Amino acid sequence: MTIRSLRSTAATTSRTAAAAFAAMLFGSFILYGVGFAQPQQIHDAAHDARHSFAFPCH
Repeated sequence: MTIRSLRSTAATTSRTAAAAFAAMLFGSFILYGVGFAQPQQIHDAAHDARHSFAFPCH
């Protein structure tokens, strides 16, 4: 492997890790932020979505 290909691999890995972290943050916001929202319709939609994915919520 050349130095250029090692740098490219490191950059790709870094971008992938950053994208995965951003997706986890967004997913956490959706599950918890919207799930604990006060408006009943938003809460019910998040609650139903959690049940459809077999995610325990209570």
